[in-house]
Amino acid sequence: MPHTPANPRLDHRHFAAGEISAADKLPVTAALLHSHKVGPNQCTSVVVHSTSAPLAAVWSLLRRFDAPQAYKTFVRSCRVISGDGHVGTIRRISVVSGLPASTSTERLEILDDDHHVIGFQIVGGEHRLSNYRSVTSVHPAEYGKDRTVVMESYVVDVPAGNTREETRGFIDTIVRCNLKSLARAAEKEAAPATGVN
Repeated sequence: MPHTPANPRLDHRHFAAGEISAADKLPVTAALLHSHKVGPNQCTSVVVHSTSAPLAAVWSLLRRFDAPQAYKTFVRSCRVISGDGHVGTIRRISVVSGLPASTSTERLEILDDDHHVIGFQIVGGEHRLSNYRSVTSVHPAEYGKDRTVVMESYVVDVPAGNTREETRGFIDTIVRCNLKSLARAAEKEAAPATGVN
């Protein structure tokens, strides 16, 4: 079932320099996918990353709700605790040391193979991200047969003692690292065999 957004506008955009080019124009519908209803003590952002990997390679990694460690460098391990990989599945993630978190329990909210959209909500764990919801979509770039654009957006409560800008900056950094790692993993997966026997 396709994702239906709460509000057809982006409240905050973060397109880091060099991560998306003018040639990687996005469909208008992408803005609809990444619109979140934002409460008074919440923040939201959208991070966009372009890769030379084909969409199929990117989506094959991203859609694996049971294996985020395949590209998320901050994930030590993942265990599905309920469900079979469809919407409603719950996973428990152990996070690498050095972050202000140790575990995260997450529920799969969206899995749309036709439109290449996945979304989850954090429902528990030991961390400071309350009411965190994320949507990630994969789009073919307008130019370039094997170029793909990945967009990840989120909404989250601003933790006590932090500002919206601090919260957004911290989460954007993690999302950006994850999207760069996803691009590298997909490019490697899509690379032709070197012919070395």
